[in-house]
Amino acid sequence: MADRPCYYQGRGRLKGSYTRIGDSDEPMTEYEIYSYEAYRRKYQDDIREVPRVTVMSLDQEELNRYIELLKRGKRRLATLDNESIYELMSIKRGEKVTLSATLLFSPYPQAYFPQLCITAIVIPGRTIGSLGDMGERFSDNQRIEGTIPEMLDEALLFVKRNMRTKTIISPTTGRRTDRTDYPITAVREAIINALVHRDYSIHTEGMPIQLIMFEDRIEIHNPGGLYGRITIDQLGKIQPDTRNPVLASALETLGITENRYSGIPTIRMEMEKYNLRQPEFLDERGSFIVKLYKESKNDYEDMSNDEETNNLIVFCKTPRTRKEICDYLGLNSVTYAIQTYVNPLVEAGVIKLSIPDKPKSPKQLYYSVEREE
Repeated sequence: MADRPCYYQGRGRLKGSYTRIGDSDEPMTEYEIYSYEAYRRKYQDDIREVPRVTVMSLDQEELNRYIELLKRGKRRLATLDNESIYELMSIKRGEKVTLSATLLFSPYPQAYFPQLCITAIVIPGRTIGSLGDMGERFSDNQRIEGTIPEMLDEALLFVKRNMRTKTIISPTTGRRTDRTDYPITAVREAIINALVHRDYSIHTEGMPIQLIMFEDRIEIHNPGGLYGRITIDQLGKIQPDTRNPVLASALETLGITENRYSGIPTIRMEMEKYNLRQPEFLDERGSFIVKLYKESKNDYEDMSNDEETNNLIVFCKTPRTRKEICDYLGLNSVTYAIQTYVNPLVEAGVIKLSIPDKPKSPKQLYYSVEREE
């Protein structure tokens, strides 16, 4: 059974293996064949040896803290010396430090694996290639490096500084609450899932995780598709196979993740609490993608209780140009500003066009009218 995938012997394993894509059989890529074998044979790429790293080159303070955490509540483990624990818990194999230990305790893991990082960008539009009003491709652009806990923290800071915080006024209590574009708990779960469950084999070590913020959504692209037998429609419903069990267990010990397969359900619940559309999960032949959208289930209902929207209506009591409105909202894309914030108010009859017969006129002005009770 471990000799799967089945293949046409006349063409050999690499050229004779196929996978079902839609209604057709497509040749499997070399990486897809490896991924299949990695699952069938239970390869553990998270504990492969890293020849250039030694135990003494690791951050000793962080390593010792981890060892102390490991020993808590484990009577037999607490009696062992550190060298024995290093071997037993896959911090090293023989004289070589493992990839998992390198990613957790090296002062700078990217010295050995430059692309095991996160590339984070902000696109001033809804598609790759969109340009800002000044012709810029990216509103923000950062290469996020460090240990896995450090990359998680830096990625969250990147998202926080590039999303807005709205003030929501409850129509029943009048209470004001601040709310970010996305629930930060959902963003955190999506990022930590990528860091823990990405493929760490030699086939993908040259591929960083991608964090892309568009005007209407966040996308996180994770090298390595779904692992094992699970399918997209089963995510969050059944216990999945774990691609990097040692790394996942170590991060649980460090308090970074719970390792209880609750990430996907948490993302869904947090998006539901925010009244946002449900996230999308895609498995695209060697890449797993999570998409989180800003759009609420009822955009106008949310906007009507939004102080920022009310302020925009007041701002437009004086007729305004598209550019003036975009600048007022602090956005980079005029098109996005009008489509997302102004057009719903136009449809509701709250904002009017100065030239209603020519909505795309460059001379168009937008002005607010009194709401009808």
